[in-house]
Amino acid sequence: MNSQSATNWIRAGLLALPVYGLLTVWATLDPQPDQTTDPEAWARFVSSDSYLVSHLIGSTGGTILAVFGIFALGVYLHGRRPGRLALAAMVITVAGHLLLMVPAAISTFTTPAIGTAYLEGIDGVMQVEFPPAMTASFMLGLLLAFVGNMLLGVAMWRSGFLPRWTGALWIAAALIFYILGVVLARATTGSSLPTQPIGALLTAVAGGWVAWTALRPAASGTQRVQAQPGLP
Repeated sequence: MNSQSATNWIRAGLLALPVYGLLTVWATLDPQPDQTTDPEAWARFVSSDSYLVSHLIGSTGGTILAVFGIFALGVYLHGRRPGRLALAAMVITVAGHLLLMVPAAISTFTTPAIGTAYLEGIDGVMQVEFPPAMTASFMLGLLLAFVGNMLLGVAMWRSGFLPRWTGALWIAAALIFYILGVVLARATTGSSLPTQPIGALLTAVAGGWVAWTALRPAASGTQRVQAQPGLP
C-alpha cells in the first residue's frame, strides 16, 4: 500500500468517528422500558421493527465504524508525542468494542424473539437466563472500552496539534456514556438512561472536530493527515 492510499484510508477512518457517534445517539435515543417492572412494555419495545433496525444499523453498524475510526485515530497519532499511548489505547478500545459485540448480537436477534413469545402468552420465557460467561464478556468489554477511550482522550489532549478540548470532550463522553449511562442504568433502573445519547453526542462532536482538524488545508503539513514513516 502506497503512502497516498494509506493516507486516504486514515482520512476515511477519521470521518467514520462522528458518524459512529451519531448512529449511537440514534440507537440510544429511545429509552428501553424496564423488563422487571413493566415486562409487557419491554416486550412490545424489543419486538418492534424499529428495535431491530436501530440495533442492526445503529449499534452494530456504529460499532463497526467505531473500530475503523479508532484504528485510524491510533495510526494518525502514531509517531507523534503521544504515539505509544495512542496505539495502546487503540488496541484496548478495539478489544472492548469487539467483546461488546457478543452481547449486542444476542440483544439484536434473541431479545426480539423473547419479547414476541411473551406477548403470545408464554410468560415463562422471561425466566430465560443467559450463561454467566455472557455477563463476564459484557463487563470485560465495558471495562476495556471505557479505559481505552479514556486513554485515547488523554492522547488527543497531549498531541500538541489537535485542539485540547477534543480530548477533554472525548474523556467526558466516555464518562457520561459508560459510567453515568450503561453502568448506572444496570445498577439502578435497569432501563436505558438519557445520559447515553448525551455521551454519544459528545463523541460525535469530538470526532467531527478531530476529522475537520486533520483534513482541513493547513499552512503547516504537521496538522494534516499524513502516512506515518514505516507504515505499509
